[in-house]
Order: sequence, then C-alpha cells, then structure tokens
Amino acid sequence: MSDIKITIIDREGVSHEVDAPTDMNMNIMELVRAYELAPEGTIGICGGMAMCASCQCYVVNDVPLPEKSDDEEAMLSEAFNVKPNSRLGCQINITPEIEGLEIELAPE
Repeated sequence: MSDIKITIIDREGVSHEVDAPTDMNMNIMELVRAYELAPEGTIGICGGMAMCASCQCYVVNDVPLPEKSDDEEAMLSEAFNVKPNSRLGCQINITPEIEGLEIELAPE
C-alpha cells in the first residue's frame, strides 16, 4: 500500500493536504468525496463519467498529468468558470506520478 500526498483547496479556500492511495484505482473526484471536502451532492454528480463538470478543478502546480480525453475537452467546453488549467477531477487517476499535485475546486 503506497499513498501519495495531494493538496486540495476546497471551495472556501481552505487547503487540505491528504493521503491518496495509489492502489485503489481512485480518481481526484473520489478522493474529494472520501475526505468530504465538498458538500454532499455537489461533486461527482454523474458518477465520474465526464458528463457534468461538477468535479471541475484547477491545477495549481506543475505536476505532469495525462492529456485530456476528447470527452473531458467536450465537457469543459460547456462548463462554467473554466480556466486554462481546468481539469475534471474524475479524469485524473491517482497514480504515483502525480505525487505533490495541488488542485483547487472550481465554484459550484
């Protein structure tokens, strides 16, 4: 079992450094839900299918992430509050390569 550290800034601006397991096939959206860093029912509404953008987040630091899929690009093109560093948390899998990632949750 190997955990990595990820920093999540919640929608109130509070920073949380959390342990993220790399051996459970989780993504950032599921991590936010597991640590209850967003009110119930406000994140991951589509269940992680890249269909609602409720898990949109902003990548704060320069940790290499996989390229956006066509589905993620399409959903972000329709979402609100999109910035150049926007990603869908459900599309960022927790792997050892993203150790030290810092994200900020986008407004609801």
